[in-house]
Amino acid sequence: MLHVLTDTLIDSVKLFPFLLLTYIAMEYLEHRTSSKTRELVKKSGRFGPAIGGVLGAFPQCGFSAAASNLYAGRVITLGTLIAIYLSTSDEMIPVFISEKVSISVILSIVGIKIVIGMLAGFAIDLIMRKSKKVIDINEKIGGICEHEHCHCENGILKSALKHTLTIMMYIVLISFALNILIFFIGQENLGRIIQNQPVLGSFIAGIVGLIPNCAASVVIAQLYLQGLMSAGAMLAGLLSAAGVGFLVLFKVNYDMKENVKIVAIVYVISVSVGIVVDLIGFVF
Repeated sequence: MLHVLTDTLIDSVKLFPFLLLTYIAMEYLEHRTSSKTRELVKKSGRFGPAIGGVLGAFPQCGFSAAASNLYAGRVITLGTLIAIYLSTSDEMIPVFISEKVSISVILSIVGIKIVIGMLAGFAIDLIMRKSKKVIDINEKIGGICEHEHCHCENGILKSALKHTLTIMMYIVLISFALNILIFFIGQENLGRIIQNQPVLGSFIAGIVGLIPNCAASVVIAQLYLQGLMSAGAMLAGLLSAAGVGFLVLFKVNYDMKENVKIVAIVYVISVSVGIVVDLIGFVF
């Protein structure tokens, strides 16, 4: 047990500089582009799913939360919101970068999420357009960083350090739990149990992704990197992982039935993609 704990801590500490540098770069982009990004999404019109799908893939402080606020005020369409949720990468990119995953693999995963988000968004808007109602715009953008608890106002370095320490904590806890599980069961046996059930794996990963916390994408990324999750299950979890977007949606959009439907739509799309990917045997 001591050996497992020691290995977990050593491996996690090695990730610290990579995570910190990644978050510093992300925070810099966030501070420079966040307001412009929201304005671009607001003015996107019928091209919202395409623009939202691309912009959602860039890790930004509270972007999925911003999308939830914009939708609650009916500033963006449902299709645009779904596209952003599906393409949101949350903590996947920094975790993969810190683990030195090939850039081509990262870009492939992000690209698939963007395409799925766009296609789903346009399809949903096409369906909704037939029964479109005139709604007064009541924009509710505000307190986005408070919802995200990212304290963007603290400056780039402090915010990046806070993000890094938070994710490091998750990585240590999750890695320790996985290492203990692997220690008692065996990596080959555990991998065989999960990977031989692609359909069930996608359903479970999709549920994990719905957790409105950055820990969800960290768990999914770590399981995949440990070889304990198939490519399809990993995609299902990452597609449904919209960060704190769902949490904010339920807080600012008062139609609870609609909120549940939105979550259900994201989940069904995510799981469906995961199952198809595993059935065709696609690997990264």
